[in-house]
Amino acid sequence: MTASQPASPVDAFERALDVILARVSVFAPGAPPSIAVAYSGGLDSSALLHLAKRYAAARDIVLFAFHVHHGISANADAWQAHCERECQQLGIRFDARRVSLEERSRHGLEQAARLGRYAALGELCRIHGVRLLLTAHHLDDQAETILLQLLRGCGVAGMSGMELVASAPDLVGDSSLRVARPLLDIARVDLERFVAACNIDYVEDESNTDPRYARNALRHHVMPALFTYFPGYQARFARSAQHAQSAQRLLDEMAASDLAECRDGEGIDIGRLKSFNPDRIDNLLRYWLALSGVRMPSTSWLGEMRAQLFEAREDAQVCVSLPDGDIRRHRDKVMLTPRAMRVPPQAPPLRFQWRGEDWLDFRSYRGRLHFESGADGIDAEWLAVQDLVLGYRRGGEMLKSARNRPTRSLKHHYQALDIPAWERSNLPLVHTAAGQLLFAAGIGLNWRDLPSGSARRICLRWEATNF
Repeated sequence: MTASQPASPVDAFERALDVILARVSVFAPGAPPSIAVAYSGGLDSSALLHLAKRYAAARDIVLFAFHVHHGISANADAWQAHCERECQQLGIRFDARRVSLEERSRHGLEQAARLGRYAALGELCRIHGVRLLLTAHHLDDQAETILLQLLRGCGVAGMSGMELVASAPDLVGDSSLRVARPLLDIARVDLERFVAACNIDYVEDESNTDPRYARNALRHHVMPALFTYFPGYQARFARSAQHAQSAQRLLDEMAASDLAECRDGEGIDIGRLKSFNPDRIDNLLRYWLALSGVRMPSTSWLGEMRAQLFEAREDAQVCVSLPDGDIRRHRDKVMLTPRAMRVPPQAPPLRFQWRGEDWLDFRSYRGRLHFESGADGIDAEWLAVQDLVLGYRRGGEMLKSARNRPTRSLKHHYQALDIPAWERSNLPLVHTAAGQLLFAAGIGLNWRDLPSGSARRICLRWEATNF
């Protein structure tokens, strides 16, 4: 091969997968190394499957092929049967999942299919212990992705296109799983030649010609015109994506440094944040939201959030809603609260008894109640014979936080402890069946009318969980 000749699909694929495996650690110690291919049965994934088989066989890597049955096409059953048959002939381990597209009304059919596909692939990888999933995205797909993002008015992150390898926990549901695209440097025309030369059988998805889908409209109407006037545009788009990826890494480094400077516990100090210019603020907020697993908001949304956070009165209850949670201002801090806190708790009071356990789980209250021995607490023998009730505030409750402290309202205690208003409704209380308040989460024991004694003593502690 001369310097002017492009690498063959085999060479390009193996070089890319070598780079991927050198970059990420995906083989579990003590287990046979394994990788998986997302295999739809179409031309692209069929080429990927044969390339991966050659690579895996030469290196004693166990290869899986995972197929997702969407049920959209009348031919879906035949496609799954084709994929299973091909894998049997090639000696590749095969598994499949069916998904129902219940989210189509909210996301649209195209996006719902994508979300369902990746979730199913992530599940298959977890079941089979695979931590590297290969997809068949190629050079033309990269160009289409970048152009689609530009048409949507994306920023630098959108112009970065698809990375060679990345984690995608929001899609596959597993932070340890890596999604890799070893065909990104290979044009589709080269994959077509490879499939024809190797006489590889594949299926044709009729939806790929439906121009109602944005990507198909680009593929069949826009991209051919681009190729006519700008031959080789795919490779130039890919180079632009690499430049954007480099720029995004620099932006992330700056955001990480800025976040460390502005961090105040679980929130961000507004005074320090305001010292930055608007572009730097937006960059920090996007980075912070991404770390928290929140879907990226638009530039206009960020501008609106900045205005509300910085310009509202100090005593204002600022709350800016996102699909995955809420941005709130509490005194001089910006805080992110999960979506679960958006709706007031609906769990009914729960009656229970303590039988000496170290803790009890209350899933409907999203928490765990701990019972810990201490020098100062509730008499254990008395506590063990009580009928107890876990429930939320109803108003008017009073609590004595120490034997030498006065009895105050829960609201007074919450304010003194700087507990944000939106958290208070999620903090449960423990009463006796007779109505005596024993404990308030976030505050502590109620020393008013607690029985005295010299036996073992128990302190209560509430732990919020992700049940």
